[in-house]
Amino acid sequence: MRITCLVENSCPDEGAGLRPEFGLSLHVEVGGARVLFDTGSSGLFQANAERLGVDVAAVDALVVSHQHFDHGGGLATFLEANQRAPVFLRSAPLADRWFRAFGFIRRPIGIASELLERHAERVEWVAGTREILPGVFLLCDIGSAHARPRGNRRLWVERNGRVERDPFDHELMMVVCEAGGVVVLSGCSHHGVLNMLDAAMAAFPGVPVKGLVGGFHLIGLPFYDSMAASRREVEAIGRRILEQVAAPVFTGHCTGAKGYRVLEGVMGDALRPLATGTVIEA
Repeated sequence: MRITCLVENSCPDEGAGLRPEFGLSLHVEVGGARVLFDTGSSGLFQANAERLGVDVAAVDALVVSHQHFDHGGGLATFLEANQRAPVFLRSAPLADRWFRAFGFIRRPIGIASELLERHAERVEWVAGTREILPGVFLLCDIGSAHARPRGNRRLWVERNGRVERDPFDHELMMVVCEAGGVVVLSGCSHHGVLNMLDAAMAAFPGVPVKGLVGGFHLIGLPFYDSMAASRREVEAIGRRILEQVAAPVFTGHCTGAKGYRVLEGVMGDALRPLATGTVIEA
């Protein structure tokens, strides 16, 4: 299994012609299948893919982890570059979504619902658990035994003329099952990364989790890079991940720099940075 990060907030090797943006896009190759997991904020993932030798036109499936622009903003570029692959989203109403802070900051953060409607024949809505390619599963049933990220409190959805906190009934996770265990991929872990690990272990009982890749949404205000949780809470998350994941954990994007440093203090070499251009052999 090979995972190539096409887009993330950072890019340690911009000399190679790669560029970062606030968002996430992962290209996953497993058993001859190719899955694009999220598209970042724009079409930049496509330009980076060309630099990295990834053929977007050959992708067999696109998975959009949730209806936020930093994960589905490149959808139009994907649909133009790839004429055949289905687009998988969790079955949930399309809606206007917002970031709100301090009582006066109000910014739209949803994806282009009209684009999904215009390409309805390409879109497949998922509920429960679904195997979309051999060994590649989407999970929608994510529990709540552990607290969700506090950063969620700034994220809202508009439905039936009312604005309410986003319940994230549009978020899914991806699990790749292969020899030696499963690899869990998350876009932002708005349900909480520990709840997502629990969901993977419940779906594949007795199968070890050999990898974890994605954002953990520990960030508070992105423009301040603040941490929404306390140091003690983040350290507890790191210790729990160490107990449950047998291989290095790659995280970035909405985990935030401060959150990453706190996790690193607990997890040491088991934690690795996820950045534009990162290649993971799992």
